[in-house]
Amino acid sequence: MKNSPGAGAGGRRHAPYIFAIKRRMSETAPRFCMTGDEQVAHSIALVDDDRNILASVSIALEAEGFSVRTFSDGAEALRALAAQPADIAVLDIKMPRMDGMELLQRLRKTSAIPVIFLTSKDDEVDELLGLRMGADDYIKKPFSQKLLIERIRALIRRSEHGGETDEDGSAAGAITRGELTLDPARHICTWKGLKVDLTVTEFLILKSLAQRPGHVKNRDQLIDAAYGEHIYVDDRTIDSHIKRLRKKFREVDNQFSHIETLYGVGYRYRDEAP
Repeated sequence: MKNSPGAGAGGRRHAPYIFAIKRRMSETAPRFCMTGDEQVAHSIALVDDDRNILASVSIALEAEGFSVRTFSDGAEALRALAAQPADIAVLDIKMPRMDGMELLQRLRKTSAIPVIFLTSKDDEVDELLGLRMGADDYIKKPFSQKLLIERIRALIRRSEHGGETDEDGSAAGAITRGELTLDPARHICTWKGLKVDLTVTEFLILKSLAQRPGHVKNRDQLIDAAYGEHIYVDDRTIDSHIKRLRKKFREVDNQFSHIETLYGVGYRYRDEAP
């Protein structure tokens, strides 16, 4: 159930049990991207030190039309992804040699590849830390393979189609708000002419805010903009993404303060400097 508009930071959207999916999207979700006259399967990098998970999940993903590469540790995956990038990476957090957190940190130095974390912990520290480091989504173990497939498809749709239309349904073009420019078609964000590398989720959150400067968006509205109406995540997920957005812009301009928090209400983008 969603929070009512104006829910504060303490409010949550309560997720249904992991094996109960509110709505199947697999029948309508695209399995392939088109290149000329060919169908090219979306490539998934699956990284986990549990070989049973690698085997069972890769079989399930391949049965749904995905191209899957599996890796049993982060160091191996990092080398392989540097040589041949994937469309999406699914990373276990707890692994020997190089864990998922370190792998994500290294990937983010050169890549905005969408990342889904797998975590076995009951507490929320890993999930929140992962989001702050630049993950797009997370799933707790034990998980339903159907849920993972739907999350992957949702992330592909967000990556490929999230910038194609504006909020009114019209074709999306570049958005310019003062020193900010967002180009959804090319997934490019610049501030004062300098590029700011954003993940898919960060880009969609910022786009939602920048489309209507001065208008407040509560957390549920930003969740819908970034994840879609049928994906359930905790409200604090948005807070983590906002913190990372601010950090990235302040690395370019330490005076950046255009994303405002209205405590107990939500967030807004301010077009003019204070």
